[in-house]
Amino acid sequence: MANKLTVKHILIALVISLTSNTVYTKNNRPNILFIIVDDQSPFDFKFYNDRSQLDAPVIEKIAAEGMVIDGAYHMGSWVGGVCTASRHMIMSGRTVWHIPDRKFRKPPANPNALNPNLVPVDLVKNTLAAVFNRAGYDTMRTCKRGNSYDGANKQFTVVNDATKRGGTAETGSAWHSERVLDYLHEREQSKDTDPFLIYFGFSHPHDVRDGTPELLEKYGAVNHRDKDTLPPTNAKQPHLPINYLPKHPFPDGHPGLRDEVKVPGVWERRDEITIRNEIGRQFACSENIDKQIGRVLGKIKEMGELDNTYIIYTADHGMAIGRHGLQGKQNLYEHTWRVPLIVKGPGIKPGSRAQGNVYLLDTLATLCNLANIKPPATNEGISLKPVLMGHKQTIRDTLYGVYSGGTKPGIRSVRHGEWKLIKYDVMNGTVRKTQLFNLKKNPHELINEHNILNSDNSSLLMNLSDSPKFTAKRKEMEALLLKEMKRLDDPYRLWDQPK
Repeated sequence: MANKLTVKHILIALVISLTSNTVYTKNNRPNILFIIVDDQSPFDFKFYNDRSQLDAPVIEKIAAEGMVIDGAYHMGSWVGGVCTASRHMIMSGRTVWHIPDRKFRKPPANPNALNPNLVPVDLVKNTLAAVFNRAGYDTMRTCKRGNSYDGANKQFTVVNDATKRGGTAETGSAWHSERVLDYLHEREQSKDTDPFLIYFGFSHPHDVRDGTPELLEKYGAVNHRDKDTLPPTNAKQPHLPINYLPKHPFPDGHPGLRDEVKVPGVWERRDEITIRNEIGRQFACSENIDKQIGRVLGKIKEMGELDNTYIIYTADHGMAIGRHGLQGKQNLYEHTWRVPLIVKGPGIKPGSRAQGNVYLLDTLATLCNLANIKPPATNEGISLKPVLMGHKQTIRDTLYGVYSGGTKPGIRSVRHGEWKLIKYDVMNGTVRKTQLFNLKKNPHELINEHNILNSDNSSLLMNLSDSPKFTAKRKEMEALLLKEMKRLDDPYRLWDQPK
């Protein structure tokens, strides 16, 4: 009996000891590896889209060993370079109309940017790296240059930024991974025991999508440069997305924008040959990113720090590349408004999944919560931790989206449950459109132009805004959109909204 009790007590002590590893103190706090890529739709990945042909085994393993968030969004932008607003929100934890613009733009693209009541003048002191520095973390950053929050970026203790979109180790994604590996090696050599926050950013798969030769060959793609010819066809090229169109049915508000008409290899073309080649280039760049992440995770594991590290993978916004006849990121369809988001780390159930309803601006609140750090008073985000730990499915009921980088007031969206509304007030009032989608029945936001096949659900596989059957739902969603616009200090109003 005594021996049995001894064994029992040992087992209990062991369980308590193991459990205590998830209770972080000042001397035992988790590391954070925040991975962000440039321009990537969630539907590029198999764990969001089972038709995808992208091979990303490392990222898929993170998803399988952590949690996949189905409802992650970037909120929007007031400038054509959507990255700018998105990355300001990530760094500051503030909503889209409560953040500064880059200092060189005068006047700022955000009409609220110079209002100290809406954008704190000392905000940079309360951005991601500054907060973690004060909490005793070692902070390191590598990412692209430009279209970002310059003042916040400088708060990292170690900064190695450069835009690398080439097809070699020195000119492409490997450059960013080498900077992280160098940092980890130095940490190992100096026997540094402080927790780390690494902001691991990539310049790809953003255009120009120059993949490595072997991965371009794998996806049947070429770095096409001749504007007067089509790229060659190749059976290896990825198939077209379900919601592909050769042309968007109406102008969506930003004519002449680089992402839509000036990207080398695409330009104004939306034909099947060009789009399949471009998706192949996108996948070549994305798989290379996957390989580079694997190298970094291997090093962290070798150092014995992987089990105590939260890994977050996301993108600054989604991307169209042929979906709905669009090429860029200046729209509010799900393929572009949504972002991929997976999180792995202590306390997160492997293979779990949740809706989340999270914005990228919730990053600061979430990382602070995971590290047991009090977020700054300037933070407006909500921590995702209750969802990550399996206590909740969502952190908010309603999601608001904006694109106001072209003609004003631009595009607005609101999502609540399975319903989503998009409104367009662009081209100096010559384009005023409303779209209403049931995302449960129509997750790809198919419209009449997709030549929808007759089926039992065909009435829901389209824009429902003009259907008398859904008039009440449209009015309900329009009222909700206006409520969110007012709450978030949107400075504009659409044509059918009260001024």
